[in-house]
Amino acid sequence: MKKTIFFMVLLAITLYAHTGYTESIQVTPIYSSSNTTSQEQAYQRPAYREQTYQRPIDKIPPTPAQETPVKAEETMSEFERFIAGEIQTEISTNISQFGYDLFRMPPTTFAPANNVSVGPDYIIGPEDEIKVTIWGKVDGNWNVTVNRDGTISLPKIGVIGVAGLTFKEMKAVIYKEISRYYTGFEMNVSMGLLRTIRIYIVGNAKQPGAYTVSSLSSLVSALFEAGGPNKTGTMRDIQLKRNGETIVHFDMYDLLMKGDKIKDLRLQSEDVIFIPQVGPLAGIAGNVNRPAIYELNDETRLLQLINMAGGLTSIAFKGRVQVQRTENHEFRTLFEGDLLDMGDNEGKNFLLHDGDLVKVFSVTESNDTVYLSGAVENQGEYAIIPGTTRIKDVILKAGGVQYYSSNQAELTRTSVTQAGPLREIIEIDISKVLNEDPEQNIPLEKNDYLFIRTVPEWNIDQKVNIEGEVKFPGFYIIKKNETLSSLIERAGGYTDNAYLRGAVFTRERVRDIQQKSIAQMAAKIERELFAESSAKISTAVTKEEIAARESEAKQKKELIETLYKIKATGRMTIRLTHLRLLKNTEYDIALEEKDSLFIPKKNSVVNVLGAVMSRGSFVYTGDFDYKDYIGLAGGYTNYADNENVYVLKVDGTAMKLSSGFFNWNDSKSRWDVAGFEKIKEIEPGDSIVVPEKFERIAWMRGMKDISQILYQIAVAAAVVIDLL
Repeated sequence: MKKTIFFMVLLAITLYAHTGYTESIQVTPIYSSSNTTSQEQAYQRPAYREQTYQRPIDKIPPTPAQETPVKAEETMSEFERFIAGEIQTEISTNISQFGYDLFRMPPTTFAPANNVSVGPDYIIGPEDEIKVTIWGKVDGNWNVTVNRDGTISLPKIGVIGVAGLTFKEMKAVIYKEISRYYTGFEMNVSMGLLRTIRIYIVGNAKQPGAYTVSSLSSLVSALFEAGGPNKTGTMRDIQLKRNGETIVHFDMYDLLMKGDKIKDLRLQSEDVIFIPQVGPLAGIAGNVNRPAIYELNDETRLLQLINMAGGLTSIAFKGRVQVQRTENHEFRTLFEGDLLDMGDNEGKNFLLHDGDLVKVFSVTESNDTVYLSGAVENQGEYAIIPGTTRIKDVILKAGGVQYYSSNQAELTRTSVTQAGPLREIIEIDISKVLNEDPEQNIPLEKNDYLFIRTVPEWNIDQKVNIEGEVKFPGFYIIKKNETLSSLIERAGGYTDNAYLRGAVFTRERVRDIQQKSIAQMAAKIERELFAESSAKISTAVTKEEIAARESEAKQKKELIETLYKIKATGRMTIRLTHLRLLKNTEYDIALEEKDSLFIPKKNSVVNVLGAVMSRGSFVYTGDFDYKDYIGLAGGYTNYADNENVYVLKVDGTAMKLSSGFFNWNDSKSRWDVAGFEKIKEIEPGDSIVVPEKFERIAWMRGMKDISQILYQIAVAAAVVIDLL
């Protein structure tokens, strides 16, 4: 089956130009019949088709160290959504307490590297490793560890007390002691492995307890180790206690909002980090840069909260601010105000209470606009002051009318009545408008729609393409009702190498119709193929039967996928001849925009495809019939349907070799023999197709009309489907 489907796609590419669409054939849903409902014609691909699995998004908010993957639409900023017209009037109150997300994904370790450089103010303590190197008149290299009594011992120098000294002070002390015994030397002192210290994190911490950390650890790094404060713990007054005294009050908001770590002190052994209860909380939602719940510090006013939230967004509306407040833990009240001149008015810039919720709304869209379209330089919406900024004014704002504009224009005006909208159509003379005739140059009102017409049948950009064996190929602008013979004449006529039987003519309008027909027919096949697949698998008993059913379902899926990928070409079958003979015939058709004609050189080969021993292309011989070419291809395979061999003619028509040309008869819902002029059975450039029998694929045997539908798809798409 895979081989068959692969061959089907291969044929779609190889025989791109071999099957055509004939103007006389109806191309609206070809398989339509009296019992086909509109619901079937509008059929959508069913829900059991393969779905793409997506991992659920982690609910933990992103941190600086790791960003949570989000959908593309969620990455849009508030301003981007506003520009796209997606801002809603409702304010989302789905906000969380500010800053706590920082501690959700802590680093794996805070242990420093073994040979890290320390600052001059590092305090030396027991278990620190010190490296001393001297050179000059005397050389020496010692690695020593500070003992529990706070001393180190150097050979010939003796014991030196270093605990409690800063790194800078220790270097001076060691140099002084060595100088007592040696002169004329240089010295370098560095730190090796650093000691660890024990600290305590208590209070409202996420994970309170005793922690062993590096001697280089600071208050903030230790908070990360403990997961930070929990939601009941403060972010504004984290206290560092040493020897029974509070030596610093750390406000985490300084770090988060300003990047300020001045109070992030280095820890010492037995330090205690205490996290008190959270302070008063107030939320701010809507059009601020960081909507969140903020902890208030001392007396906080409304403008201060807005500043904490990063200020107003570019689309915030200063004319409306709403505050919800809980009074005495009993009920909620609502305040409405504005942000205009708030800095000079303490009454507006009021103090916030614990539990307040502030909502900042977005700007609203102005309706004082009119829409201008048609033959003007710049179509679009234009702002007006109703009743005054008139039609001529807006036309001038739009850059004036186009040179091909008509004097006829139409103004549609919508008025509001209690019975519903009332629309009035006003005919406008643009020439009088531009001359400021007051009866025509009337004032505009909001929501007016002004359409300026073009002159009748204006379309100068209708282009067609002619390529291949003509003297002057290229794109040509056509005039009204220009015909195919006229285009060929303008292109200088045929060259001596032109092969008129192989001409390929495509039309965009036909391509669109064909593509819709293909989609409808593919959907019909899909419904028929999968109608009983699920039931068959569920009723299978043995492993072998289940495997066979699953294999069958997979084959059907591959077939359907291939059908949905087929692209229509829009080819129409035409017969070219000498221009004198072509004129005024049924094939001298009127041209349309985007039509394309390709005239190839003579193709002296015949293709043999399908269920033959060796598919290939063979040199055309006038004395051979189709059986001779099949013989050159090694003859039929065991699964060949030799009673239904057909040829795809070089001109785009199809012919069953056991009969004549065939076309779809819509009234009888069948293929009928067409009455074309007598054409040779096999011509240069033709393709002979030997289909396979249904018996080879068991699940196709019950398909009553699949061959009919596949033939129709082939004709509409200019491809061959080798399934029969």
